[in-house]
Amino acid sequence: MQLINLNTNFIGKNSYYYEKIDSTQSEIWRLYEKDAPSGTLVMANIQTNAHGTKGRIWYTDEENNIAFSFLIRMDCNIKKLDGLTLEIAQIIINIFKEVYNIEIFIKEPNDIVYKNKKIGGILTQTKIKGENVKALVVGIGINTSKTKFNKEIIDIATSIKKEFNIDINIEQFIEEFCIRFEKSILERINLK
Repeated sequence: MQLINLNTNFIGKNSYYYEKIDSTQSEIWRLYEKDAPSGTLVMANIQTNAHGTKGRIWYTDEENNIAFSFLIRMDCNIKKLDGLTLEIAQIIINIFKEVYNIEIFIKEPNDIVYKNKKIGGILTQTKIKGENVKALVVGIGINTSKTKFNKEIIDIATSIKKEFNIDINIEQFIEEFCIRFEKSILERINLK
């Protein structure tokens, strides 16, 4: 996967793509420990052990679904990130509305839903020292093409393909998200 139309200053300039990985979120933290630069982006086709919130599993066991995480190094008071997850969710639903004419919804604090079924989720994690955030890691998973749902989630999950019968260009979505999010985060914080 190549992001050829990624018009950002730093998000995604350093990127990794995996056909299969345990979790993009785990990988981005491993890269953080190896001093990966701010804006590093990890994308995957299949995740074998992806994370949801509250220790839940996020299933990315079929191809062509959105799964990516990114790292932003910073030095800012944690209060500057208030409402960030909700802002990320708003960016996601705006892209689907404006690019694909699809109306999906936010279930606060971090789910993307349609007809009360989960289509996607956002996992926001930080590394904090005192009152200041030193690193922000955001993971985003969206069921774009998923058709098989195991019994634990069959009644509570769905996908863009299942509900709207359209194909999402994953590269285009990630590029659009990174462009919009970078603008948004730069208005909030001092980058490191």
